[in-house]
Parts: sequence; structure tokens; C-alpha cells
Amino acid sequence: MGQYKAPLRDMQFVMHELLHVEQEYKALPPHADIDADTINQILEEGGKFASDVIFPLNLSGDKEGCTLDVATHEVKTPAGFKAAFDQYREAGWAALAGDPEYGGQGLPHLINIAFYEMVYASNQAWAMYPALTMGAWECLHVHGTDAQKKTYLPKLISGEWTGTMCLTEPHCGTDLGLLRTKAIPQPDGTYKITGAKIFISSGEHDMAENIVHLVLARLPDAPEGTKGISLFAVPKFLVKDDGTLGARNGITCGAIEHKMGIHGNSTCQMNLDDAIGTLVAEPNRGLNAMFVMMNGARLGVGMMGLGINEVSYQNALFYAKDRLQSRSLKGPQAPDKAADPIIVHPDVRRMLLTQKAYAEGARAFGYWVALQLDKSLTHPDKKVREECDEMVALLTPVVKAFMTDNGFEAAVLGQQIYGGHGYIHEWGMEQYVRDARINQIYEGTNGIQSLDLLGRKVLMDNGAKLRKFGKLVKDFIDEEGTKKAMDEFITPLGDIATKVEKLSMEIGMKAFMNRDEVGAAATDYLRVIGHFVYSYFWARMAKVALEQQKSGDKFYEAKLHTARFYFERMLPETAMLIRRARSGSKNLMDMPAELF
Repeated sequence: MGQYKAPLRDMQFVMHELLHVEQEYKALPPHADIDADTINQILEEGGKFASDVIFPLNLSGDKEGCTLDVATHEVKTPAGFKAAFDQYREAGWAALAGDPEYGGQGLPHLINIAFYEMVYASNQAWAMYPALTMGAWECLHVHGTDAQKKTYLPKLISGEWTGTMCLTEPHCGTDLGLLRTKAIPQPDGTYKITGAKIFISSGEHDMAENIVHLVLARLPDAPEGTKGISLFAVPKFLVKDDGTLGARNGITCGAIEHKMGIHGNSTCQMNLDDAIGTLVAEPNRGLNAMFVMMNGARLGVGMMGLGINEVSYQNALFYAKDRLQSRSLKGPQAPDKAADPIIVHPDVRRMLLTQKAYAEGARAFGYWVALQLDKSLTHPDKKVREECDEMVALLTPVVKAFMTDNGFEAAVLGQQIYGGHGYIHEWGMEQYVRDARINQIYEGTNGIQSLDLLGRKVLMDNGAKLRKFGKLVKDFIDEEGTKKAMDEFITPLGDIATKVEKLSMEIGMKAFMNRDEVGAAATDYLRVIGHFVYSYFWARMAKVALEQQKSGDKFYEAKLHTARFYFERMLPETAMLIRRARSGSKNLMDMPAELF
């Protein structure tokens, strides 16, 4: 049961009316000929693929899951998954943002991310197979040797092969300095790699003829810790000189993890036994190379949070309008029916508007970051590239953590609106809660993202990058602050901007004396920054909606209602968060461990 329809109107609003991407891309030589009509056509076709092809497989894929043949180590994906992947590949979706030199279409990352928003919303478990492939492609494109690029990139771009990232081991997750997998150099320049990896998404499956694993391992003379980690390309099947597939390599699936959600994705325990691999990037610099993939994945996971937020909202809204239950507190609103639809109740509206505000705020924020990524890669002005790169670096942990925390909350609210039916599998809402939960954990837990934001992205440069984003906000406030109609949005935006500046300085001063102050404040701090960012984009969206009010288009009227809800009902959360962040580490660290 359930439904999903791509939110094309809002996607187009963000791209064309808020971000003016057609104009932005005219300044980027590789994308100068991309116009709004082209973007809209791509999104429309992508929406059809998402809603018509992979959404119908979401509930059945969750129920069926993946199965492992322990004798052959082969994994079978749920019914329909492989056929859908064949359609995805044949339609050229795999090549959307790929380098044309290797068979890609060379479209902007923003268009690719918008396509994936729809795919994640329709079927997150299925979407992880191609999404991880895109990350592997990006890593090899930046750090691979010429031979690796020639061998792997065309096949990854075409979708004939897929990719993974193999980091985590049974004894270490985030702390990769404890990694034990070994890589022994061979006379022919290859390496024999032995070890065990766990939690490997899409590690083994039947949807492509080969899988390219990017594996972190240690060379024999490697230094301890993260400075001694190297990266290797390890294919499931060895590739002959002529590009055809050879013998099965020594990397196999030992088991499929039994997970809370994303059952349709094969999360594998991978065993390497003298698996043949080739070195990616320089020796002992593997973690730096892998971060290309990890940072891209973190942006992608943020969009997973948006995807589940959106599909949960769509279904909750349909249910709230259809479900008859009791009467409005003001008296019957549908007197011709036995009861009123539950959308008449204030608390149901609170939940729906929370979902809606989070989804639309995330779309504006996520698309803007993707646009900065495109500019950081292709803008002809070096200074602009550097500034955009700084914005992407600063805000990637916010995209990942804030959008996935909100996505999980939105999924829970959608389930709550369904009541008892939300707890039943056939309605689909409980699956969104289970699937959304992993987004807060993998690709670096949201706690790690918070530490990264505060400790590395803000305090390490004394707030320089944050001040640059703050200047964007200040400039907008200066431009719009004199307009009476904008006051209800500009005043709270200016208030949170001032509070963010003061909070950042206060935590920074405390951290000089006690580094635990960073850890104590980080989670609340990231959420404050998330609201700061959303406030900026909601104020900008309100500006556009106000300008279009006289058009009579109900879309703008709804946008203004949602903006007001955000500023009046959701932004005040920051008052509590700031107070908690300022409370310091003493209330956390003074209690001896044995007293817990």
C-alpha cells in the first residue's frame, strides 16, 4: 500500500525561483548550455522511474529481503530489484553526472542529487546499490591510476558494474586507526589482501556482473593509526587485460547482517583471503582518498533523510484527509459524514506541518549545497571555487546529521498520524521509521558529524568558514530588513544569527580550557546551526512567495503558511538547545563511571 509522487513543483521552485540554477550554470563552462526545460524534463522522467518502477518494490523488498547461498557465497536480491536495475542502467540514469570522457553525461551534481532524492524516497534499500557505485566512481576518478580509470570507470558509469566501500571491521567502526586488514605487495605490482569487513552495503548481489570494492588495509611497514592506512581496488571478478572478466577473486560474502531496516539491501560481512587488489592513491594515504567517497556519501545520506521525510509526509497527508475519526473541537466540519477527517485536529496539523517544513527546508538547503559543489568543481574563478568548497566542507556534516535526524522524526510523526495502522507492516509507515533510523548511524554517526562541525569546521579555523556563511545571511538581512512584509521572517533570522555568533565564541573559549566542552556541546550546537541554516532558506523562500502572492497560485500561499509555522513553532527549539549547549561538560563528566 502507499503512494509516492515526485514533488516536482517544489523541486522546480527551489531550482528556478530560489536558486536560479540556469543563470548560475551559465557561469560554469561544462554546464553553460543547461536550461530550465532540460532540467525539468530530466526530473519528470526521473520521477516516473521512481514512482512507477522502484516504489512498487519497496514494501515487498522489505518483506522478502536478501538471501545468501552459503555454498556459492552469492546473494539474491528481492524479486524485481534486478529488473529495475536493468531499466535504470538502460535508461542511462547511472551515467547522469559521470565524466563524458568515460561515457558519462556530465550533468551537474545538483541534478543528480535531485534525481536521487526521488529514488531514495521511493525505495531507499534499492537506491543504495547505485548510490554507492557513484561514490566509488568519484573516488577512483580523483585518486585512481590511469589503468584503474580505464578498467573501472566506464563500467561503473554505465552501471554494468557496481561499487562498494569497505571500511568497518568487527573491532573498529569510526576509529579506523585500529584497522587490521593486511595488504602484502606482490612482484607484479598487485597486492594480496586478507581480513574481514562488516556492514558492507551492497557488498554482494545479483544485479551487476562485477562489483568493485574499495578496501582499506595496511601495508607491512605501515605506521600505526590512521596514518598507516592504504586504499585498494578489489574486484569481485578479476579483470583481464582485454577488459573481460576472469577468475573469481578472493573476496566473498560470509553472511548478510540481520538489520532493523533497509532489508532489500545486502549489508554483508565480507571476507578477504589473499584477494588481489591494486593500490589507489599513495601508500598510507588511503583514508584521504576514501574521504572523497565518504563526503559524497554523507551528502547522499542527507538526501536519504529528505527522501523518507517526503514520502512519509505524502502518505500521512493522504491518510489525514481520508481517515474519519471523531469530530473537530469546534463542531462538525463534515456534517454529511459519520465523523470528520483527522486533518481538522490541531495536533495532526502540527505533525503534518512539521514534516512539510522539514522536507521543504531540507530541499532548499540540500540543493544549495549541491550547487556550491558544482561551483567548487567547475567555476572558472579560483577564488569562487575555494569559497564554495569551504561552504561544502562546513555544511556537509549539517546536511548529513540535521537532515537525517529530521527525517527520522518526520517518519515517526507519519507513523503516529496513522495510529494503529502505522504500526502494521502492510501500510508501509513502520518501514519508513526502520529505514530512516540507519541514516543517523552510517557514514559517520550523527554524533561524529557534530564533533566534526564544531571541532574541525568551526573551531579549527576560529570560525572563519562559519562567518562566511554568516555574511550571506547578513547581506540578505540588510537587503530585506526594511521591507515590512518581511519583518516576521527577518527579525527571527537576525536573532538566531546573533545567538549563533555568541554561542560559537563562548564554546570556543571554554574549549581552550577543557576539550570536553566540545564534546558536551557538539550535538546541540549542530542542531542550532541546522536551524540557523533553515531559517535563512525559509526566509528566502518566504521572500519569493510574497513576491508571487498576487499570482493566485495556491503553492505560494502554502509556502508562506509553512514558513510562518517554521519560524513560530520550530525555530524556538533553539532556545532549549542553546541553554543545553551552554551548560557545559561538568554535568556529564563529573559522575564517575562506576556510578552509572
